[in-house]
Amino acid sequence: MHFFTVRDLRTSPKSVWDTLNKQKEVVITNNGKPSALMIPINDGNFDDVLATVRQVNAQRTISRMQRMSVKSGLDELSLNDINAEIAAARAENRV
Repeated sequence: MHFFTVRDLRTSPKSVWDTLNKQKEVVITNNGKPSALMIPINDGNFDDVLATVRQVNAQRTISRMQRMSVKSGLDELSLNDINAEIAAARAENRV
């Protein structure tokens, strides 16, 4: 995997695009930290690629929420506890 800075993208875009075409993925960094992943797409696979990226992002969010619930002990709530929390939140929203 090849890394380029934001400045490289601005000052040497041809190098970034050439590398993307050869390597099939390029990471853009900002202040030394990865901030974007570039992958090649075309008109024929755009919708599939976008759907896949969105699905992966949703999975990452769910995994993060699961880790947070374990860390905070919320993973041990019973179904009755969960239903009580939902009912309380709905009652609060009505007010």
